[in-house]
Amino acid sequence: MNDHSHTHSAAGEVSSFLLTVPFLIALIVYIWAAAYSKRWPFYRSVFWTGGILCALGALIGPLAEKAHTDFTAHMAGHLLLGMAAPLFLALAAPMTLLLRTLHVNHARLLAKALKSKLVRFISDPTTTLFLNIGGLWLLYTTSLYAAMHEHTFLHVLIHLHVFWAGYLFTVSIVYIDPVSHRRSFLYRAVALVFALAGHGILSKYLYAHPPDGVPAAQAEAGSMLMYYGGDAIDLVLIIVFCFQWYKAARPRSVLA
Repeated sequence: MNDHSHTHSAAGEVSSFLLTVPFLIALIVYIWAAAYSKRWPFYRSVFWTGGILCALGALIGPLAEKAHTDFTAHMAGHLLLGMAAPLFLALAAPMTLLLRTLHVNHARLLAKALKSKLVRFISDPTTTLFLNIGGLWLLYTTSLYAAMHEHTFLHVLIHLHVFWAGYLFTVSIVYIDPVSHRRSFLYRAVALVFALAGHGILSKYLYAHPPDGVPAAQAEAGSMLMYYGGDAIDLVLIIVFCFQWYKAARPRSVLA
């Protein structure tokens, strides 16, 4: 019993280390680039720092420890890592800062890569919708959720997927950074509606059908947190999206 607990604890420490180091590096690099770049908006750095802190809150500390045995804590981590952190980081416009900081030749190579067919496919709202919401359905309606707590590699892989799927979906809906392949507001709005529906339906499904090994009481509390907490974060995303749509549709004469 003790040996198993010790092994589980050691595996958790390895997983936390592998997941947190990239975020810490990203924080340091962004702050350095923001200081190096002239007249970079301070509020962008605040957004970035807030996003990193949300991710770290889900990966290390009491919440992350409790998430191994408590579904409600796990769901709180999901909201922080897969929804709140991506939204804050997207609002920080990291790609714009990177393009401003890199040497001209390197910036041109990056800009060219962003125009590639692969990036266009990965950043399409339909693709990111399936990666994000589809991934959650796969995680919680199969044995994958139970397996991730037993295998360190799987635990790391799933957390990385949750974050990146959430981030890619966010940046495919709201364009904060320059986008080479712009989708119409209507197209993005439809994808957003499907995402909201998929997330909401999944939370209700989990309320009645807990994942393998999750007690009914925890499933009910966790699914309610997923439903209402997800709505709160999505509301911010909707406000940003609608504001961008309003600005784009506003008559030019008003700006004159």
